[in-house]
Amino acid sequence: MIDWKTIKHFKKEEFTCKCGCSLNNISYTLVLMLEDARKLANMPFKINSACRCEAHNKKIGGVKDSAHVKGLAVDISIPSDGARFVILSALLNVGFCRVLIYPTFIHVDLDLDKPNPIIKIMK
Repeated sequence: MIDWKTIKHFKKEEFTCKCGCSLNNISYTLVLMLEDARKLANMPFKINSACRCEAHNKKIGGVKDSAHVKGLAVDISIPSDGARFVILSALLNVGFCRVLIYPTFIHVDLDLDKPNPIIKIMK
């Protein structure tokens, strides 16, 4: 269980399923790594998507075995090319090695059931 009082830069609500079901099974390790990356980047991280229930994942077109459903993934909004570089550098420096770079966001996860490591630019 996460003691959210110890997490300075994020709130529990940022990681809760967006459909309103209240699912929040986010990995404590993932949150701690994000906290470290946020400190290193010295800029806000806007979480677009984190935990997803099966129904919400399907509704938005998420992959069947999504790390989001397992509470092992987040998508971070990227407001500019400069921010993309800083955020990506910080994520890699704290140990994320499953990273998908999309035009408007970066996906990171800790899903050990998937090939590791992977850093891939998506379209």
